Amino acid sequence: METIRIGISSCPNDTFAFEAIYNRRINLKGYKFEFIISDIEELNKQAFIGEIDVTKISFHAFAHLSEKYQILNSGNAIGYKNGPLLISKYKIYPDEIKNVHVAIPGKNTTANLLLSVLYPEITNKTEYLFSDIEEVVLSKEVDAGLIIHENRFTYEKKGLKKIVDLGEEWEKRTKKMIPLGGIIIKRTLPEKIKNDINRLIFESISFAHKNPKIVHSFVKQHAQEMNDEVMKKHIDLYVNKYTLELQDEGRKAIEYLLDLAKERNLVAEIHKPLFVLP
Repeated sequence: METIRIGISSCPNDTFAFEAIYNRRINLKGYKFEFIISDIEELNKQAFIGEIDVTKISFHAFAHLSEKYQILNSGNAIGYKNGPLLISKYKIYPDEIKNVHVAIPGKNTTANLLLSVLYPEITNKTEYLFSDIEEVVLSKEVDAGLIIHENRFTYEKKGLKKIVDLGEEWEKRTKKMIPLGGIIIKRTLPEKIKNDINRLIFESISFAHKNPKIVHSFVKQHAQEMNDEVMKKHIDLYVNKYTLELQDEGRKAIEYLLDLAKERNLVAEIHKPLFVLP
């Protein structure tokens, strides 16, 4: 059997979810995997090249790649109260938002898509690595920063202020959960392989939930000097019941976001079926 290339981010939610596959703690049913562990924007770029079979991706990037990939049922980052935050060193009032220069974690991130949908008047944006955004805001290189991942747990300690929680704003306007990142698989792979990978990710997440101490060292290894408290908060926030299985609610939220992006001309045609169903 050919080796399957899997891309995941170094964030604790992904390393937690995939540790049992990476370290072969579950029955892999004869499959061999090659892992690429990288920043989400780099994974987005790898998916555009098309040389990766299964990968974590921003749903914004997926919207441009739905002809080539489908969304798996397990491993996705989707839920409530976990959206990106717009932060600054100083207070920014609603009527000032259109004039701000914003650091974003990548043009194809879901964070940027949410910003574009909710605040289309913000057009002055510069891309930075997500982990550098707090620093460029502090140095006044930009007026505000769009932060994702664990930075939502650290920005206040650095003296930065929340201007708006895009997740809260999204939920208030749409009454739907926030689809952030998905696990996708090449459409061209046989259906049996798609279903097997779906099941293996489900089993890997289940193993991690039952054995958090076993997976801890792998998560810590990739957590960029994150302390254990922040690491746990990150996992608790981004690994939830919808990570284990999308369910109808999760699928509808993803479809809503993608359809809205298409309606606003932010993405091209969305190809269906979107999902590999369990």
